[in-house]
Amino acid sequence: MAEQTDNTQQPDPFKPYKGRFKSYHQIPAKGRDKDDIYNEIETMATEENAKWKSGLASGTFYHAGDEHRAFMNKVFSLYSHINIIQADLCPSMSKFESEIVAMTASMLNGDKVKQDTPEDEICGTLTSGGSESIMMAMKVYRDKARNEKGIEYPEVLLPKTAHSAFRKSEEYFGIKMVDIPCDLPDFRVDPKAMEKAITPNTVAIVGSAGNYPYGLIDPMEDLSDLALKHKLWFHIDGCLGGFILPWIEKLGYQLPLFDFRLPGLTSMSADTHKYGYGLKGTSVVLYRNKNFRKYQYFTDPEWPGGTYLSPSASGSRSGGLTASMWAAMVNMGEEGYLKIAGDLMKVADEIKAGIQEIPELKIIGDPTFIVSFRSDEVDVYHVNDFMKQKGWRYNVFQFPPALHFCVTRPQTVNPGIAERMIKDLKEGVDYAKSKAGTPSETSAIYGISSSLEGYQFINEMLHAYLDLFYTV
Repeated sequence: MAEQTDNTQQPDPFKPYKGRFKSYHQIPAKGRDKDDIYNEIETMATEENAKWKSGLASGTFYHAGDEHRAFMNKVFSLYSHINIIQADLCPSMSKFESEIVAMTASMLNGDKVKQDTPEDEICGTLTSGGSESIMMAMKVYRDKARNEKGIEYPEVLLPKTAHSAFRKSEEYFGIKMVDIPCDLPDFRVDPKAMEKAITPNTVAIVGSAGNYPYGLIDPMEDLSDLALKHKLWFHIDGCLGGFILPWIEKLGYQLPLFDFRLPGLTSMSADTHKYGYGLKGTSVVLYRNKNFRKYQYFTDPEWPGGTYLSPSASGSRSGGLTASMWAAMVNMGEEGYLKIAGDLMKVADEIKAGIQEIPELKIIGDPTFIVSFRSDEVDVYHVNDFMKQKGWRYNVFQFPPALHFCVTRPQTVNPGIAERMIKDLKEGVDYAKSKAGTPSETSAIYGISSSLEGYQFINEMLHAYLDLFYTV
């Protein structure tokens, strides 16, 4: 039986296992029984899996079914001990990684770069996730700008809705990120506003496909033209949409261009561990040619420990993740990806149609697999409070207050999930009306973030949360 301790108090919502299972402040003098350990972990996993398997949680869990996940875990176990940095001992890693990059590039129309510019040849690497893919591209632009353009303090223009990993790049790498507003009517970046922000230090621009708050695709053709006109580099963040938008387009949905069919595009990130249905965490970053990618590589030929090299920020990397990602892509095939994309869009379309019948709610932009909405008539944070009571987990946004629901496979295998959501949303709107003029639980944080003092306070709260996370 799993080791437990007496728990007479209410469970801590941040540390629900404290008091329920034994906590360890040091390595135990004598190791526990394997079955006992496994049963304890299985208990936690089973309870937590129930939260997302219900289909009530937005995004977060991207998978292609329990059978698919079991297959990947089986493949992972063959390479769970492998460190890719020691590739000479395991040449299969080169096969897997190069083919993952090639398959991703093909999916994103990488063959177009040679048609546009014969000397170009699509290339890329794997990374540990979307943040690293984005940060590597930004590092490439920083170093390339310094070495080839003599720009010591490079600037990158990006939509205000762009992922926070770009701002992490600013903090880590000293690259100035310049936010461009994304306002009404459609909450996509304005290319004219972006053009006005160009300075002699501007080296690159960014677009999202789609952006995280709303799932919308920025006007990429205009951004591509802008990049070519001003001789800027252009990165598309497809971490969220890169492995779903190609299949949505093949299903017949009309989408803006979002990949290497754009002649101005120089790099793109796409997360294999989201709609690519690989294990966490893998991602791919692609470049228009090797002259970009070389600035991502790190080499240290003078180290006493021997010649050192790594393709990205990570040193040691799990061979199990790479092998299972390759296996996932080859096993899924276009047919598998198209099938799941069709199932996802059926649910997303039903959710979109249902929200359009609720007059108090306004859908933001023209959504695909993410449906985001706001309201001019009720406080959507009150709506979120109600939906939480019903077991739903929406993603919550500010500037303006909005909610979104990202459709993944759990919604497609739970019959009637869209109808249930719309029914609850209608009741949520009525609840919000009854709470008009009163503060919502959700707005406790978002409502104070527009002031400098509030921003600082929230930062302190977030730091405190991370401190709590690492408290035993």
